[in-house]
Amino acid sequence: MSELKKRKKKSKEEIAKEFDLPERKSKIATIYKQDGQAYCLCRSSDSSRFMICCDACEEWYHGDCINVSEKEAKHIKHYYCQRCKEEDPSLQTVFRLVPVAGPTPIPEEKKPPKKRKEKPTGSSSEKRCGNCDGCLAENCGNCDGCLDHTKHGRKQRCEMRICSNSSSARKKDRAAVKAAGRNKRRKRSLTPEVIRNPALEGDRQCFGPGCIMTARPQSKYCSDECGMKLATSRIYQVLPQRIQEWSLSPAVGEEQNKKALESIRMKQAVVRATLAELDKRHAELDLLVERAKRCTLDPNALENTDMEDEMSMYCITCGHEIHSKTAIRHMEKCFNKYESQASFGSIFKTRIDGNSMFCDFYNPASKTYCKRLRVLCPEHCKDPKISDTDVCGCPLVRNVFQLTGEFCRAPKKSCFKHYVWEKIRRAEIDLERVRQWLKMDELVEQERQIRQAMASRAGVLGLMLHSTYNHDIMEKLCTGKF
Repeated sequence: MSELKKRKKKSKEEIAKEFDLPERKSKIATIYKQDGQAYCLCRSSDSSRFMICCDACEEWYHGDCINVSEKEAKHIKHYYCQRCKEEDPSLQTVFRLVPVAGPTPIPEEKKPPKKRKEKPTGSSSEKRCGNCDGCLAENCGNCDGCLDHTKHGRKQRCEMRICSNSSSARKKDRAAVKAAGRNKRRKRSLTPEVIRNPALEGDRQCFGPGCIMTARPQSKYCSDECGMKLATSRIYQVLPQRIQEWSLSPAVGEEQNKKALESIRMKQAVVRATLAELDKRHAELDLLVERAKRCTLDPNALENTDMEDEMSMYCITCGHEIHSKTAIRHMEKCFNKYESQASFGSIFKTRIDGNSMFCDFYNPASKTYCKRLRVLCPEHCKDPKISDTDVCGCPLVRNVFQLTGEFCRAPKKSCFKHYVWEKIRRAEIDLERVRQWLKMDELVEQERQIRQAMASRAGVLGLMLHSTYNHDIMEKLCTGKF
């Protein structure tokens, strides 16, 4: 029996592992990335709840919207939504087979229960103690039992001669106690209890300024307008002193917010300087490319070969062994091949004035815009064709970082050492721009939150409710020393 239980437990784990398929995981990951997209029958973008995908139309549905729990979904092999079932009646939801531990025992035929013999509830069947007041009393001659009234075809006993120690009497006592408990635990009424203030009883004059009307029952005012007038006059009376107190007593939170604003402004200045430096590098790169276009080829530039050119290495993308001379070109092609298989899209188009770094190619099938960098998008932005007379133009360096002022004059088509150097440098600049813009957006949001906190701190509600009452300053204000 224990082995059957282990097998059954193991089969459930296998079913859970089979449910966690890579295809399902990738679909769920895609859902979390696509913010704002509408799903399910409710057409909401909430993807934090449990969801299940239709295997026909690949539409995602919330489990609580289609009455499918997460526990039930673990046993579903193929799920089809109601719309797909109506379009194709042959589609039906397929469940996984759960292994059975063994043959189920045949239940024995239940025998009909024996009928209990009803005992007549008369004076002869019930046991009486013979010592209590009920047993020693005589018939009263006035109750139903004495007047020969029958109940269920049996004669009743006199109510004065009921034994207090018999089982029927004890049952009646317990029933009375339960009924009393139920009466105590009655449900509260849905309507709130009316609390009456004794101080507001009787006729009273309205507290509103200049009002001579009688106040409403259990109220200080004759109408809501009078209450609003009194509250407004009190605000006008207290608020000027609170404003003056606020200007005289500096708040610690206000000082901390000012320091935080200064720090944010310094960081924003650093980000702006970095963006200006990136624009400068971009302009210098354009000048280098223009200089290379005006220069002539050097036929002897490719004659010098090093020992490293005879070495081989392995591609980091596909794992094939390649020659070191053509390694960069091979890795670039492998990267473009695998990059074009992935999708990076958004339903919003990029709106950045003066810079068009992103591809923004519109895909009508998915209704999204491509969000790859334009220089690195192998799917929609193809590299220009290279002619035989194009010069490489890559700046030459000494000791990795020291610029020599010279540049490579080898044919661009044959120079594998500086393959697509211009594309790589433009991608570095654009990627750093994206990082700085994201940092700037974060700093702007922090500045907005701090300014909102400062504005709400000095508001009317904040001054009236959320400020410390400084008695020393208020006494000086009242005496007129300030």
